[in-house]
Amino acid sequence: PDATERPATAQPTPARLGSIVVADAIVAADLGAETPDGFAAVTDLGFGTVEHLPPAPLVAAVAEATDAVRGTVLTVSTVTGSAERAAELLRRHPRAAAEAMEGFGVAEAAAAQSVPALEVRAISNAVGPRDRAAWRIGEALEALTGAFGTITPLLGTWTWTLDPEGTRQ
Repeated sequence: PDATERPATAQPTPARLGSIVVADAIVAADLGAETPDGFAAVTDLGFGTVEHLPPAPLVAAVAEATDAVRGTVLTVSTVTGSAERAAELLRRHPRAAAEAMEGFGVAEAAAAQSVPALEVRAISNAVGPRDRAAWRIGEALEALTGAFGTITPLLGTWTWTLDPEGTRQ
């Protein structure tokens, strides 16, 4: 696959609390409209985009360097608080490895400036019913600090160029 493709059938390994996730797709999971037939993404309505694909070689290098799970990171406008919503999001996005609120906006801003975006997350709590006693924010922040210490030198060697066909590498 080229730098903008990812295997459609590969399922990410479930991300455990305190682990690192590197997005191979950054998806606006709830940008659209509810219809009598269910959710319709903004792209189904004929406009916008709902997905940005970070450069695959960079995703692979960062995931390998940090022993991270690779998968879709869903951007939502409301944090998921029920098992039903978690199941619905996973049904619509079977490669989902994490949920967050900022990634798609950052990816949109990066795309507007023709620069790549990379989303790296540390998992502090499970998606679904809110159980604050189970949150592991400190552990997640420690993992993220370690990951960034590992990938900072890697990012310094990575370049983003256009090949002769205009494809980003």
